[in-house]
Amino acid sequence: MDVSQYLEIFLDETKEHLQNLNTRILELEADPENMDTINEIFRAAHSLKGMAGTMGFKRMQNLTHDMENVFSEVRNGTIKVMPEMIDVLFQCLDALEEYTDSIQFSADEGSNDNENLIRQLNDILDGKDAEGGAPAQKKEAAPKEAAGAAEGDKWDNIALNDSQIAVIQEALSQGKKVYGLNVVVQEGCMLKAARAFLVFKAVEELGEIILSEPGAQEVEEEKFDRDFTLFVLTETELDEIIKAAAAVSEIEGVTGAPIVLENNKYFGKAASEEKAEAAEQKPQEQTAAPAPVPAAPAPAPAGQKTPAARTDSKKQAPAKPVVNRTVRVDIEKLDSLMNLVSELIIAKNSLVSASDKEQTKTNSAFNEQVEYLESVTTNLHESVMKVRMVPIESVVNKFPRMIRDLSKKLGKKMELYMTGEETELDRTVVDEIGDPLMHLLRNSADHGLESAEVRAQRGKPDVGSIFLDAYQDGNNVVIEVRDDGNGIDVEAVRAKAVERGTVTPEQAANMADKEIINLLFLPSFSTAKQVTDVSGRGVGLDVVKSKIESLSGEVEVKSKLGEGSTWTIRLPLTLAIIQALMVVVGDEKYAISLGSIKGLEDIPTSDIKLVQNKEVINLRGTVTPLIRLNEVLDCESKRSKDENLIVVIVKKGDKTAGLVIDELIGQQEIVIKSLGKYIKQCKFISGATILGDGEVALILDANALI
Repeated sequence: MDVSQYLEIFLDETKEHLQNLNTRILELEADPENMDTINEIFRAAHSLKGMAGTMGFKRMQNLTHDMENVFSEVRNGTIKVMPEMIDVLFQCLDALEEYTDSIQFSADEGSNDNENLIRQLNDILDGKDAEGGAPAQKKEAAPKEAAGAAEGDKWDNIALNDSQIAVIQEALSQGKKVYGLNVVVQEGCMLKAARAFLVFKAVEELGEIILSEPGAQEVEEEKFDRDFTLFVLTETELDEIIKAAAAVSEIEGVTGAPIVLENNKYFGKAASEEKAEAAEQKPQEQTAAPAPVPAAPAPAPAGQKTPAARTDSKKQAPAKPVVNRTVRVDIEKLDSLMNLVSELIIAKNSLVSASDKEQTKTNSAFNEQVEYLESVTTNLHESVMKVRMVPIESVVNKFPRMIRDLSKKLGKKMELYMTGEETELDRTVVDEIGDPLMHLLRNSADHGLESAEVRAQRGKPDVGSIFLDAYQDGNNVVIEVRDDGNGIDVEAVRAKAVERGTVTPEQAANMADKEIINLLFLPSFSTAKQVTDVSGRGVGLDVVKSKIESLSGEVEVKSKLGEGSTWTIRLPLTLAIIQALMVVVGDEKYAISLGSIKGLEDIPTSDIKLVQNKEVINLRGTVTPLIRLNEVLDCESKRSKDENLIVVIVKKGDKTAGLVIDELIGQQEIVIKSLGKYIKQCKFISGATILGDGEVALILDANALI
């Protein structure tokens, strides 16, 4: 059976199981007696083992099999959860992640057998054996044998029609083999129909399925409990067929035997007799013919209770099948769909532009259709964006494990508290923010939090706290990483900057504290006294800043010595299509994202004041600096000096500024196009867009201007 087509599904499901195991083992460390958590870990390990075996990754299968054995004994109460076991299990997860990464990049799990980890897992089992327990493998054998004995003759209890009997007899007369197989699906399996389908496919590679009980349609609709029976016509040996079926993940057991028609309890009987005998096997309540309802309730027959009949009538009502309401979609298909929506919006903008011309102003029907198209494209864009949005939970869920490992490595007690994991971001953004957040958390753990002795001297709790909060703010998502540690020593940073020659002593003396703190984002800048495997090389914050800015976001930091630091990341919800305000500066049109705009103002020139030789206005009690875009963009303004200023008030966090423009066009939905790698990056320009009349307009980055 060719399983390469299932590789992507295998990788997705494996990553989900590994993340689930990381989370559950952390929970187990905090509460070693929680049986629900233990059972969940066992099921996840069992599923991983089955999936790896199905795909032919034997090393991965062996490791997960030994993990499953350990938790089987934990479930039985013969092994207690100890801190040493937790450490070994986390090492196993790291090894499984290495296997997964290798499979993702090369479709091969590599050559590392992880014998050391397997030996440690077996040592845990041996420790239990020394106390008098039986080996895990021996405990598992008995139930399986018993199950086989109980399920082995199911094919002899299935009524066969004349044509099926004729097919079996013809095959046997030609020297072919006909086997009966009973397949038992793992208890708690979430995708029984999918597992059954894979069993059908595996068996059909080796022979022909001439009968299934329940029928193939019922199996496909998950209308079976845990097991189903197959009649297989083949030239292959029984062991090979059983092995192929058992290799499918989440299959608990497969039993089989050659079909002997004489052993079938319905063989040789007439069809009517078969039906009659089959009917006799059912409960009396179910086979009773429905009778007319009398005017008054009739007394129940002897041996029959009315409540039972009432219950049975409920059972007879067909249950509505559970429909899976999610689907996995390749991100490239979503990107293609988004590109098509983008082109549709450009076409819509062209029609809107055409409708503004004189010859169409009087055509009311045309204008109505344009308005309808505008409504449809807006709704379509919103729907596609919702499809592309995913919770940041998939990224942040790995951080509790990381903080746990850092706590042990650094010898500091610390806890991570997370909120807003359900906050959604565009898929392309979510995939990129993992590294910046990891660097910030490691920075807080290593540099931010003090040692236990220092915290005790300052009257702080022994356990340091790190907070990761995410929330939506308008068209942006804000992610904050904060701690209750030492904060940033501004004077130490200032001294380091002078020592490295980054700034002169005179410049350093005149720099504000915020400017000094921003020096930490420079490449290779670090105040660490020694380099460790955790930090100190000066690359973390540099990576954070460059990565966030490449996503059209921003990062800023607030810190108070002795109390802690707060790192704030602000990211756009989407990188593809935005609502923008179109403006004119000089002879060119520009776009400003509505998410950055706080309001519009008409300001008389007499209201402009100078503070430290910079133009400001008093806007409802708030001093707001002015930025003349014609000076920034190096072009000549078309407005006279005596005219009132058109000012676009933009915000960045808690800061505001006024952008002076020449002319206001209006709001428009625009498609962001990259400027390409051949154009040198300008920090004020975040991209370009195509307008309805075919013109190209640059998109101004308000965050970079403030």
